[in-house]
Amino acid sequence: MSDANGPAGAIPSESRIALSVIVPIGRRHAPDVTALYAEYRAGLDTLGVPYEFIFVLDGPKPDIVSSLQRLLGNGDDVVVITLTKRFGEATALMAGFQRASGQTIMTLPAYYQIDGAEVAKLVKAVGGADLAVGRRWPRAGGRFEVIRRNAFHRLIGSVTGQRFNDLGCGARAMKRRVLEEIALYGDQHRFLPVLANRQGFRVVEVDVRQSARDRYDGGYPTREYAHRILDIFTVFFLVRFTKKPLRFFGMLGASTFAIGALLVAWLAIDRLVFRHPLADRPALLLSSLLVVLGMQLFALGLLGELIIFTHARDIKDYQIDEVVRYPATGTEESGGVSVHARRDSNALGSPVSADRLGEPLGDRTSRDRSAPRDRGSLFQRN
Repeated sequence: MSDANGPAGAIPSESRIALSVIVPIGRRHAPDVTALYAEYRAGLDTLGVPYEFIFVLDGPKPDIVSSLQRLLGNGDDVVVITLTKRFGEATALMAGFQRASGQTIMTLPAYYQIDGAEVAKLVKAVGGADLAVGRRWPRAGGRFEVIRRNAFHRLIGSVTGQRFNDLGCGARAMKRRVLEEIALYGDQHRFLPVLANRQGFRVVEVDVRQSARDRYDGGYPTREYAHRILDIFTVFFLVRFTKKPLRFFGMLGASTFAIGALLVAWLAIDRLVFRHPLADRPALLLSSLLVVLGMQLFALGLLGELIIFTHARDIKDYQIDEVVRYPATGTEESGGVSVHARRDSNALGSPVSADRLGEPLGDRTSRDRSAPRDRGSLFQRN
């Protein structure tokens, strides 16, 4: 823990914590987590802001717990959370976020990916964005790894329309509201930048130096590649068709139904015109199956639309950049016409009138409606 107004290791109150650092520890982790922690802390100390470390153990790990207990014994402000079993990195991140108190959240890998001195870059980048994603550059690796990495990111770009270069980097910094509005599960932590961009958050990539010890000698099983393909398909659906399920299922259903209907029509003409028997032809069964399957897919899309319509009021998939109101508190004379303008802030940090800060939305709305209108205001309805 570091504080600009106090020595390192001091434990401030939660209200003073500006940055929460979450480190999920899964199957892959550094041999000495405490040394990695010291490297991260050295980079964060340059910021001069109070921060906290939250280590989330994805399943029981007695050897790592003993190492982290030594940090607690030394007076370091760290929180250690142990899950009952292995749930995955996304769940570990959400468990750490629920106990984080900082307005800026940072996630760091439990193994060497980036140089510890570079973590401050990500935190500073959040000042102009909502999510800063680390990109290891220049990037070391063999030819096969480069081909595999480029193919993965190009596939992501083609199905989502978003271009990223290093989704595998676990070093990220974000404003708190990003994780408040996006719930991660499964293996979706890799695609957090894609989901955040779809939600309307500003996402930037920041070049950071790759750690000299960022090496993984083990191979990936075929099952891992199959899981990534399924994850990409899941993200494709979430990004493109979350609120438009009929477009996805309707397109598949209509295409399947059309193919089946054409086959049925061809078989009917073949039977009636050319007198060919249908009893021993599997094409009749196949065409009938395609027609029924197409109707079911279309009906599934309609059912999804009904569900979305029912819950549309509770679904928020946008972010407001700024709000400009007329009339407002300030008055500026322009050509004999009184022009009033007010710019309200939102989660993205636009300026806001001092008299509106901390005012509940309901009180704000009622006051706007009850306040008398200035007859000289611009855009006033006669």
